[in-house]
Amino acid sequence: MEPKELAKSVVEILSNKKAADLRMMEVTDLTTLADYFIIATGTSSTHLKTLAEEVEYVLKKQGVFPSRIEGRSGGNWVLIDYGAVVVHVLLSEAREFYSIERLWSDAKEAPSTEEE
Repeated sequence: MEPKELAKSVVEILSNKKAADLRMMEVTDLTTLADYFIIATGTSSTHLKTLAEEVEYVLKKQGVFPSRIEGRSGGNWVLIDYGAVVVHVLLSEAREFYSIERLWSDAKEAPSTEEE
């Protein structure tokens, strides 16, 4: 699966599970870490866990496996690394504190729908 297609799939999965403040940022020209960052907010620790598990579950069914998952055992931030796409699912307090969007403010806000 191409990085952009994977990123859009992640956005759709998170949207279907009611993730808040969903953003898809293109970081291709800024780092070798990834091509896209997906950032989403969970409304509770249970919602956070559900969002992360759903992304992993749906993509595994499509044959796409993460290289690493961090923060799944509790906390306020789950990071799922798919290589070219890195998914950040945070509680609102953690999202405000770490301010990923500010750190990567030079990134382009990528359209996450078919309308481009």
